[in-house]
Amino acid sequence: MTHHDSPAQRIENLRSQIRHHDHLYYVEARPVISDRDYDALLAELEQLEREHPDLVTSDSPTQRVSGVPIGTFTTAQHTIPMLSLANTYSSQDVADFNQRLMHLLELKDGDAIDYVCELKIDGVAMSLHYVDGVLDRAVTRGDGERGDVVTQNIRTIRAIPLTLSEPVTVEVRGEVYMRHADFLALNQRMVEAGDEPYANARNTTAGTLKQKNTLEVAQRTLQFTAYWLEESPRRPTHMDNIQRLRALGFPTGQDVQQCSGVEDVLRFIETWESQRHALPFQIDGVVIKVNRLALQDDLGSVARSPRWAIAYKYEAEKATSTLLDITLQVGRTGVVTPVAELQPTLLAGSTISRATLHNEDYISDLDLRIGDAVVIEKGGDVIPKVSAVVAEERPATRLPWEFPDVCPCPLQSPLHRPEGEANHYCSHSACPWQIRRRLQHFAARDAMDIDGLGEKAIEQFVAAGLLTTVADIYDLPHRTQEILALDRWAPKSVDRLVAGIAASTQQPFERVLFALGIRFVGEGVAKVLARAFGSMDALLSASTEQLTATHDIGLRIAESIREFATDPTEQSLVDRLQAAGLAMRLDSQTVAATHLTGTTFVLTGELDGLSRREATQMIESCGGKVASSVSAKTNYVVAGSAAGSKLKKAQELGVPVLDQQAFLALISDS
Repeated sequence: MTHHDSPAQRIENLRSQIRHHDHLYYVEARPVISDRDYDALLAELEQLEREHPDLVTSDSPTQRVSGVPIGTFTTAQHTIPMLSLANTYSSQDVADFNQRLMHLLELKDGDAIDYVCELKIDGVAMSLHYVDGVLDRAVTRGDGERGDVVTQNIRTIRAIPLTLSEPVTVEVRGEVYMRHADFLALNQRMVEAGDEPYANARNTTAGTLKQKNTLEVAQRTLQFTAYWLEESPRRPTHMDNIQRLRALGFPTGQDVQQCSGVEDVLRFIETWESQRHALPFQIDGVVIKVNRLALQDDLGSVARSPRWAIAYKYEAEKATSTLLDITLQVGRTGVVTPVAELQPTLLAGSTISRATLHNEDYISDLDLRIGDAVVIEKGGDVIPKVSAVVAEERPATRLPWEFPDVCPCPLQSPLHRPEGEANHYCSHSACPWQIRRRLQHFAARDAMDIDGLGEKAIEQFVAAGLLTTVADIYDLPHRTQEILALDRWAPKSVDRLVAGIAASTQQPFERVLFALGIRFVGEGVAKVLARAFGSMDALLSASTEQLTATHDIGLRIAESIREFATDPTEQSLVDRLQAAGLAMRLDSQTVAATHLTGTTFVLTGELDGLSRREATQMIESCGGKVASSVSAKTNYVVAGSAAGSKLKKAQELGVPVLDQQAFLALISDS
């Protein structure tokens, strides 16, 4: 510290220097000082902050690691859903994608869409929120609508700035990942400590972000690459946003490329297919995005994927292993799935020892026999599969495998395969494997999220007779002495379980509906049903016709709900859960019934001073929904300036078209 610097001035000067060197090292990859000199700056800052604790701020470089254990992770709603990308696997798929967009945007032959191509890093998607330029919150993708708040762990990643170069309020999204060298070094430490090494970098990254010890997270050297920005006012293109992210201090993909037309895109894909193995981190493909944000808005999304972007997945990596055995796995609905037990084999950075074989027909089509040399691969999915048999290595005496007649559970219940279906089922409701799977599904993070009730605890409780249905979970707080008598249970762990059970009663109705495990009712369908019927009573009393009249609900889902609703055992289960205090109706504040309830809107063009997200929230708050395409079932199309093909389609179908003034008047009347 110079003689004329006050402690506050010197501290701020040191922070500025350290942030500058962090940016050079992590963003621009061109450090200008040695590690020793950097450490000296950090040490001086730490000493000054110890001497002047009143000058410590949350965005100081010394505050990346809190050292305080994290309690239970909370969840947060994404202001804009984090959509997943549709996958493509061939150049023809990419050409078809381009042609589809040309048609939707009503472009002529010879016109070219401006795209941006980015390497698809195999990591964990993350949303970062900054308020006045300071990191405020970090949230995982989760189910796309809600994610876990992992801010303390994210602060340990030096590639992520705690303070931006400007005091702006923005949301930034990107990928958290591990480099090959850091993953290998971590596994080396695990082996030296006598622990099992981790299987792959992507899953290790996901697990690291859920660590409750920030010191442990900091030691694993996670990286971050930013690829998305939400800031007002918006810039015209995605490439503009990439440049803006760099200016704010974020690392972005250095190989991001703007491409004019599909031929440029295909050249980018081909270039990186041959170079991907030389990268210091894992990629599994290329992300292709329409560059102009106004066109992205106009194209919208379908299901949970944007129309304006796709992920091109490189061809599967393959390896050869030996099929040691075929075992059976029983799911929560009684579906019995054959599983390949393999000689452990390294494939695309993961050690593979098991792979699903789907059903009897899959095994028969491949003519799999125990002892065979088999080809395993990872395609666009992270889930490995057995894709072929090396038949020439098979001895003539090896016999075909036959599907067993009985369930592998202790009850040895008969298995049956319904006519016209590919799956076998165990129909015994007391099958302990089914019971465990139902309980695991019910207690899972994306369902009731019961802290302290993991797979091992469930197995113990089922074996001890404490759990036979999901409703029994809510009797556990009254059976603590029986739990304490089991192995590995202590008062603290029981208190955690009891608190987790109590907290689960606050989960909203759509989570309860999903947790019940009704066949074909996943997270998305549960939300649709909750919003459409409002309560469990209304849903379970609805006819097949009423159910299928609901948007996105087909006959198969409707019949499954009716089967659940008329089953006396399930009725009793719902009654017990209701008595335990679980939400059996939609929160009255979620959607107020108005004359717009159940109406469908489509937005097109640019609205003046109103973002697409804000307009959507206004519609949903009045009970309406926003669709991505115009059909005869659309009630209103809201057309801003530069409206395109959706406006024309609405006029052709006779769908009412509202300008911004009429739209706002309609909303205000509701």
